[in-house]
Amino acid sequence: MFKNYIKIAWRNIWNNKLFSFINVISLAIGFSASFVIGLMVYYDFTFDKFHKDGDRIYRTTTQFLSPEGTDHFSGVNSVLADALKQNVSGLESVNAFYDYEPLKVEVESRDVVFKKPNHVIFTDSGYFNVIDYNWLAGNKETSLREPNEVVLTQQRAKSYFPNTPAENIIGKILIYNDSIPAKITGVVADFEERSDFIFQEFISLPTALQTDLKATVTNTNWNSYNSTIQVLFKSLPGVSGATIQEQLDKLSKSHADQEKLADGEWDRFYAQPLKELHFDTRYGTFDHNAPQASKEVLSNLGMVALFLLLLGSINFINLTTAQATKRAREIGIRKTLGSSKKQLISQFLGETFLLTLLASLVSLVLAFWLLHIFSAFIPAGLNFKLFVNPWIITAMFILIVVVALLSGIYPAFVLSGFKPVSVLKNKFSPQNSNGSFRKGLTVFQFVVAQVFIISTLLVGKQINYLMNKDIGIAINDIAYLDLPWNDAAMSKKELLKNRLTAIPELSMISLGGAPPASMYLNSNLVEFSKDGETIEVLQEQRFGDAAYFDLYGLELLAGRKPLNDTIKEYIINETMLHKLGFTLPEEAVGQQLKMGSKSYPIVGVMRDFNEKPLTSAVQPVVFVGDIYRDWFSQFNIVHFKLQPNTKDLSGTIAKIQDIWKSVYPDSDFEIQFMDETVSNFYKSQQRTQKLLNWATGLAILISVLGLLALVVYTTERRIKEIGIRKVLGASLLELQVLLCRDFLKLIALAFVIAIPIAYWRTSVWLEDFAYKTTLNWWVFAISGIGMVFLALGITSFKTLRTAIKNPVKSLRTE
Repeated sequence: MFKNYIKIAWRNIWNNKLFSFINVISLAIGFSASFVIGLMVYYDFTFDKFHKDGDRIYRTTTQFLSPEGTDHFSGVNSVLADALKQNVSGLESVNAFYDYEPLKVEVESRDVVFKKPNHVIFTDSGYFNVIDYNWLAGNKETSLREPNEVVLTQQRAKSYFPNTPAENIIGKILIYNDSIPAKITGVVADFEERSDFIFQEFISLPTALQTDLKATVTNTNWNSYNSTIQVLFKSLPGVSGATIQEQLDKLSKSHADQEKLADGEWDRFYAQPLKELHFDTRYGTFDHNAPQASKEVLSNLGMVALFLLLLGSINFINLTTAQATKRAREIGIRKTLGSSKKQLISQFLGETFLLTLLASLVSLVLAFWLLHIFSAFIPAGLNFKLFVNPWIITAMFILIVVVALLSGIYPAFVLSGFKPVSVLKNKFSPQNSNGSFRKGLTVFQFVVAQVFIISTLLVGKQINYLMNKDIGIAINDIAYLDLPWNDAAMSKKELLKNRLTAIPELSMISLGGAPPASMYLNSNLVEFSKDGETIEVLQEQRFGDAAYFDLYGLELLAGRKPLNDTIKEYIINETMLHKLGFTLPEEAVGQQLKMGSKSYPIVGVMRDFNEKPLTSAVQPVVFVGDIYRDWFSQFNIVHFKLQPNTKDLSGTIAKIQDIWKSVYPDSDFEIQFMDETVSNFYKSQQRTQKLLNWATGLAILISVLGLLALVVYTTERRIKEIGIRKVLGASLLELQVLLCRDFLKLIALAFVIAIPIAYWRTSVWLEDFAYKTTLNWWVFAISGIGMVFLALGITSFKTLRTAIKNPVKSLRTE
């Protein structure tokens, strides 16, 4: 029986090649998107699930609370770890570690140098009490007890010592930045599963006192927070996160300014559970170069896959019922010969499962393609090998079965329900009860397609707005170079600047800190006394010499520019001006701002510029010279402006590189352009646009195929009516209007339904932006008009072929 079902199913599929092809492609698109997105969900949701006692592991982060809202920061202060050990009960282990970025490491025994090794931290053995590793060599308790000791992962050990057993590496010496030796005291196995703990080298914490991190490690200021500092802890069994958080809040408040605390302003340490680390975009992960996983993005991708699957299933239903007129006689004969309704349903479901199986096989090929299309969303470690995972295979099988049942059950019941007497006498009318349902499905398809179209247009409009909005500074023809932090001699910086002036293609050169607009964060709290009241403002600092101001086109509204590079005076922006309670720029000039025990005069007011992406409003910003040079120079970047329309850009860059190598021969040359820096602010939005573009294209493709199915169904049902109308004198135009009218009504209805849905969804998305484009009516009109013309093209193609046929052929059977 089963063999017979398969044989008949294959014959029907082969005899209806066009419809079968459309069914397979429609379902394959949905399947492939679902498979790839399912892999992404599985990949991200399985991070750090393997750790021993993972439910008791926490990372400590900082929240800055105020009546205006809460700011989030991934780092903490350097005294928190000891404070947790002394003041918070219920903790099994506490560990602090510090990010370290050595420029190079030399393997002493091999005389080999590795440049810029990544994922290096300073820590102690407490790290391995919180995060459990399998030790291949060395001892967990003693490995990082003394200065100048280091533990390597197996992967890093193989890089430094190829083909050397782990136990033979113990005692070898690594030299960091030519001056810091470290003896290898342990080797740990790499994690076999996915983890955000990506560290490869663990240097004993006392060694940090030999580096420029000494000031950070020894800083005892409770209110000095640094993203370099991370604190982990493991709670005792049975101690809840809420209990620990309550103690953290008490500890935080004990160190807060009590007057500010009364006003709801204080710095809070938050115990972030390990399970939140991978998805919590407020704090990020330890790998700053990797894009942060987002549950919102994954849910949006899941919705895309769901809708594509629904559209494919709808196509199957419409195409199958559209063939009812062709298969009605077959069904009538089978029923007359004794086939039961159950047997017919089984036969039709068998055809559905066979088509679904074919679609799933095709989808595996398409999945390779989609992995490339969605590459911007896909983490580097996600690849096709995950398809062999038993959980993934099981999920795919369940998905195929569910889709086959949902797609096939309705057509199976419709086709098996034909009455044999009516069918064999050509008196059946399958459209009477089911036509509205099919039209409803088609409307749903075009609602989805038009929501995608409108959303794509509006997202593109917003991104175009972001990329072209004047942010208040010059960004074109400007580039900059990060200076090596381990070679901080001011004389070398000045030498580089002076030598660059010899390049005629460079019009301006400046030494300073980060560009005016960047993700760089350097905030300080300043006080201003006015009319007996103290006003506190959290300000962003931008450091630069006199040329920096002009190079970036900062506009001075009142006062003057700094007199020299190191004088301690401020130029504030308009937002800072208003925060201080002034209305006119001239009113602020000459006033004193207090930071700690020192006062700084305001010598100028500059126009606001967007120092961060346009998702954020302008913050209080001050421009200063190298005011901390006696302690640590902030002039760590050289900026330069190229002459407009520089023809030989590559040649100019080569000249800059030659001069760079003459001053810093051991440092890598990495030039960055300001327009690219600003463009990179919106990588996430650009990825969203790319996703929508492809999702829209696929949704339109599936919907068009669905419309074609309905056109085929309708024209075949009305072929005799068309013949009669032609005999009675109807023109081709009249027949076209007759046949297209109903379809255009469906498109119009779908458009009306899609407008509020798309408007709501894009409005929600735009809420993340402080600056946003307008939702113009023409965006919606383009979607509606475009879909109407597309539908007209599809319907006209089929209906015109039907309308020009010889009416004698269509009436011959009457």
